[in-house]
Amino acid sequence: MTTEYDNSGTDETPARYIRLQVDLVMEITDSEELTRAAVEQIDGDEFMPEDERAHARDAVQRDEAEALAYLIDPFGLVNGVSGIELVQASWSSAHTEYDPDADDWDLYEGEMDEE
Repeated sequence: MTTEYDNSGTDETPARYIRLQVDLVMEITDSEELTRAAVEQIDGDEFMPEDERAHARDAVQRDEAEALAYLIDPFGLVNGVSGIELVQASWSSAHTEYDPDADDWDLYEGEMDEE
């Protein structure tokens, strides 16, 4: 875990807003189950307009990354955390090559150098 604070040498209190960046790499172990869960999520969304629902169903059935994006809920990650209110969230998912032994996948690289 890495935290950074820079107040540029001023006596001001820290900013009230914090950007939390998280990188996750997930392996798809059952594409059909993932797609089915995404379609169920879309079908259960009472606020989604029907034309958007049809487009969303098509997208998740063609691409697992789209299916995952429909299932991830950043609001759910912070819901119930005392003392905060989520004011903005953005997320995306995309297929990627993954090699756990490659240097660019070392999630703790910066932390080890700081110690």
